[in-house]
Amino acid sequence: MPTVSVPVPDYFSLFGLEPRFGLDGDHLTRAYRTVQSHVHPDRFAAAGAAEQRAALQWATLANEAYEVLSSPVRRAAYLCEKNGVAVGGESGRTVSPDFLALQLEWRQTLEQIERQHDSQRLAELRQEVVALYQQELRGLESKLDVEHDFGGAADGVRRVMFIDKFIKELEAAGDEPRASRAA
Repeated sequence: MPTVSVPVPDYFSLFGLEPRFGLDGDHLTRAYRTVQSHVHPDRFAAAGAAEQRAALQWATLANEAYEVLSSPVRRAAYLCEKNGVAVGGESGRTVSPDFLALQLEWRQTLEQIERQHDSQRLAELRQEVVALYQQELRGLESKLDVEHDFGGAADGVRRVMFIDKFIKELEAAGDEPRASRAA
């Protein structure tokens, strides 16, 4: 029996949203809940197997779309890729020498902080890194929503991905004793 394939909408149109980086989080959440209320598999418990499968697929798509769009980093990467610019892969591995030097400096500072158990300096480094993260997000919004420079935005996404990962490392450094992380 042939199957009919339904074209899958992009994540923004699934929720009736304009494809842009600057999203109102509350609006996204309301749109997500509306879609989920229409496609949730529980609504199709008495339906046939095909309808149940379709509902499950749409609910899964809505969940995936919400996960991507609710994360600034993933939303930016999605917009770049939707516009033909890959963020990852071999073409996406270059960052500026200045940013590489900053990464090295942060790593060395974190190692020094951990050796000295300097919680004050750790807090200062985290504040510095979070400030750059916020600045990079503002830059992404400009590149994506104003300039439509998806190549430049992809570079920004790669920087933000590193910064986001480093923030998590800083949080872990503040939460765990050094010996337990080394184990």
